[in-house]
Amino acid sequence: MAHAKFPVEVLTPEGAVFSEEVEMVSTRTTLGSIGLLANHEPVLATLEPTELRIYRSETDVVRYAQAEGYLQFADNRAMLLLDEAIPPGQLDRARLQERLSHVRADAQQAPDGSEARASALREARRLEVFLSIAE
Repeated sequence: MAHAKFPVEVLTPEGAVFSEEVEMVSTRTTLGSIGLLANHEPVLATLEPTELRIYRSETDVVRYAQAEGYLQFADNRAMLLLDEAIPPGQLDRARLQERLSHVRADAQQAPDGSEARASALREARRLEVFLSIAE
């Protein structure tokens, strides 16, 4: 069944990654998964690393490895401001695994409760999610 379409923009520090009218957006906030259809109630949310799915239609899905960021849905428009949005085919599995090993070592060496440890653990979570998307 076709759904009404609405404009979606995905922006990273490097610029626009995606800008089209779509039927649905599926992502993960700090409170859990969310799916947005046209005319959704306004939302402002913090996003977690996950597989971002943008549905042009039921069978045409654009996928990205989504890093942390923010989601705004208002006036029947969605904007996602992300640290990174990488198509799964562009993920370098070996590089991600190598980076994950370094980040885990950094987390173990950092003092409990420190910002350095929290930052390393956030980065490890992002890398783990990106690895799962790359598979």
